[in-house]
Amino acid sequence: MTTELWLLVAAVLLGFAQIVLQAQSMNMQRGYRWNAGPRDEILPPLTGVAGRLNRASRNFFETFPLFAAVVLIAAIANIHNNLTLWGAWLYLLGRIVYLPLYAFGVRYVRSLAWNVAVLGIFLVLSGIARGSM
Repeated sequence: MTTELWLLVAAVLLGFAQIVLQAQSMNMQRGYRWNAGPRDEILPPLTGVAGRLNRASRNFFETFPLFAAVVLIAAIANIHNNLTLWGAWLYLLGRIVYLPLYAFGVRYVRSLAWNVAVLGIFLVLSGIARGSM
């Protein structure tokens, strides 16, 4: 298995970690009874850390399918080069750094971490393009 695929596995684990962190922070704000119930009532948006973790999780799941797609395309096409490797690392590291920055409300640097992750996706795409020539 390539390093890029292992980094995809790590990104999946990061996604699960974000789900758990977000759910726990939501439960602290709304209670376990609400979470265990049907959740039919309309509640105000989550606030503070719970709200930020919720938004960070949604943001992760906006970019993750794109990352997964390019890594899987590279694997299927048997393209593994410095661009695909660096891109996969940048995506994962950018997303790891992004989470606590968002949770603690750090501005600007959080956006930089997001841009690093997105750059990683584009690097993997570039690696695919370069490797298919």
